[in-house]
Amino acid sequence: MGEPVEWLPDGTPRSPRFDDIYRSASGGLEQARHVFLRGCGLPAAWAGRPDWRVLETGFGLGLNFLATWDAWRNDSRRPRLLHFASIEAWPVSAEDLLRSAKPFAQLMPLAEQLAAQWFGLTPGTHRLVFEGGQVLLTLFVGDVGDGLRQQPFAADSIYLDGFDPARNRAMWDLQVLKGVARHCRRGTRAATWSVAGDLRRGLSQCGFAVEKAEGMPPKRECLVATYGPAWEPKGAAFAAARAPGTCAVVGSGLAGAAAAASLARRGWDVLVLDAASTPAAGASGLPVGLLAPNFSPDDNLLSRLSRCDARITLQQARALLHQGRDWRLTGTLERRPPEEARDVAEAAVAQLPWTRAAEANEITAAGLPHDVAAYWHEQAGWIKPAALVRAWLQQPAITVRVHCDVGSLARVDGRWRLRDASGTELADADMVVLACALGTDALTGAGLGLQAVRGQVSWAPEDGSVELPAFPIHGDGHLVPHVPTEQGSSWFCGSTFDRGDTDLAVREADHRANLERIRRLLPEAAARLAPQFEQAHVNAWTGVRCAAADRRPLLGEIEPGLWVSTAMGSRGLTFAALCGELLAARLHGEPLPLDRRLAAALDVARLRRPAA
Repeated sequence: MGEPVEWLPDGTPRSPRFDDIYRSASGGLEQARHVFLRGCGLPAAWAGRPDWRVLETGFGLGLNFLATWDAWRNDSRRPRLLHFASIEAWPVSAEDLLRSAKPFAQLMPLAEQLAAQWFGLTPGTHRLVFEGGQVLLTLFVGDVGDGLRQQPFAADSIYLDGFDPARNRAMWDLQVLKGVARHCRRGTRAATWSVAGDLRRGLSQCGFAVEKAEGMPPKRECLVATYGPAWEPKGAAFAAARAPGTCAVVGSGLAGAAAAASLARRGWDVLVLDAASTPAAGASGLPVGLLAPNFSPDDNLLSRLSRCDARITLQQARALLHQGRDWRLTGTLERRPPEEARDVAEAAVAQLPWTRAAEANEITAAGLPHDVAAYWHEQAGWIKPAALVRAWLQQPAITVRVHCDVGSLARVDGRWRLRDASGTELADADMVVLACALGTDALTGAGLGLQAVRGQVSWAPEDGSVELPAFPIHGDGHLVPHVPTEQGSSWFCGSTFDRGDTDLAVREADHRANLERIRRLLPEAAARLAPQFEQAHVNAWTGVRCAAADRRPLLGEIEPGLWVSTAMGSRGLTFAALCGELLAARLHGEPLPLDRRLAAALDVARLRRPAA
């Protein structure tokens, strides 16, 4: 599904909604290069820069993005990172993206990569990642004015695109142009195919020096503009960005490894310190975790956050992990209480891109009665957290040192010095990220109110005598079958959730509690697995998670150069990758990987705000 596109006999794509064409039949790529890249001085303008940020007001069929990505790929002096932030109120289908690019052979491999990530485009911000994290498309689905307000960054190039102002006036009005100007620094260049008088006057009023340039036939002229207002720009604060340097990350679990990888991709030299003998020795050593978006009928805060991270984590899994060994995209079935049956039915009517009502064959395959209330999550599956941690830490520019227990840190002459309990210096860095779970409070003294949450998982190898569903089932607890381990294909269930408990000893009572959860979730499977519990053939994994009082992560700068990324709770797979990218985006003044208001919900600064 997607916004309908009408394809005329000569190959011209047309929008029935706006009664206008997206472009001429054959001139799309040349128009993108001539009007937008050339109008913004690209690729010459980005030569030698560490990164480049393009802001586009209408994504359409994506040709401007593909042309810019193609130019980046073919430029030996390209920036390390290319950010392309675009806004689109009516996303087209993946099929139309591919059909649009088909006449341009050099763009088709890129269009295929774009189409593969073109799913689940609910209203709000979506981060699509290419070239190993060096090309980042930040797509906002919704009104252009709202999209501009959600992204606090300074752009280097502006692509003003959209249907004809006479047919879609809201895309070109003065308030939109003011929003664009707030994303500009002096010298930012803008380009567009339209030379409408109202547009020229609006740009001039917003501080742009506007010129007409030779157009791309059939248009005689196009527009180029340079931002240089006579007043001090209000958006200048967006331009603040820290140059890469050295960073010490304390903690080598999911949170620390994700932060290290995001910073290393941006040119930082990262040293990861951990008191344990190996990375992911704590809660991130969980044998297998379930990655599935949260669904709520009112699309609450957790649901929106979980979709943002699920997209990013799945991208990382596809790029870095071995499918079938380290992770598997299986889809998952979520069983809900009977009283939520109406909510499930409404989800089916809505046909949400991420979650829908489970179909009869999926419910039957799970071994459940046909009338249970259940959701199906298509973009979901299991991941081994430690494998993801190792993959992140193996990326270039990251050094890991274990048996390093940081006891104190201090800022000396603008740099951070980290010492162990005896006073021996462990590291000296420009910046520190504390991702050491419950140890964070002791190092900062910030009073973050971190809470210990003990969990025990039960698991055993599958001996072939018990038939289990082909995919994970979750709800009140979960059952994850068919996970490859050293003992062979195994099932996992749990986990318990004990606040304030740090005891790692295995408890038979917790095994019984996990079995009881399976009974409520999957009665038939529980009956088949019960003998393994009764005969003590079940193994255990125990760990202590770290959570905040509101069960959301804590991310932010405690004082200059000292950041925290912690309190992932039992949702490390849900939040770690998102927090790593959000940390890097805030540090560098980049487009955010999620809506601005969602980012505020993760900010450690919320602890200092008065209650509403």
